[in-house]
Amino acid sequence: MTYYIIKLVITTLLIVVISEIAKRNSVMGAMLASIPLVSILAMIWMYVDTNDTNSAVEFSNSIVWLIIPSMILFISFPILIKNGLSFYLSLFIAVAMTIATYYSVIFILDKLGVIRY
Repeated sequence: MTYYIIKLVITTLLIVVISEIAKRNSVMGAMLASIPLVSILAMIWMYVDTNDTNSAVEFSNSIVWLIIPSMILFISFPILIKNGLSFYLSLFIAVAMTIATYYSVIFILDKLGVIRY
């Protein structure tokens, strides 16, 4: 139980620190957020939990294929806001588009045998 609390505290602290930095300097916050810190932490936790490098490699390879669908959020969100939609509606639509794109890409990659789902 202590291990899970440590994982939770470290991961949460990272997100809070990045959001606080972003309030003061959006470029610095964006730079920190763009570093795949969550992915790095996930790989560390996976390795600590399983002592298996193959799962971390497979995880990393899957992330590479899913970078493009994640861009949908960062491209569509500002476009929606600039076209007069409210913050929350823009965020909702951008997230929905991103989810749909993830499912589409995963479906295609699974059918092509590139990744296993």
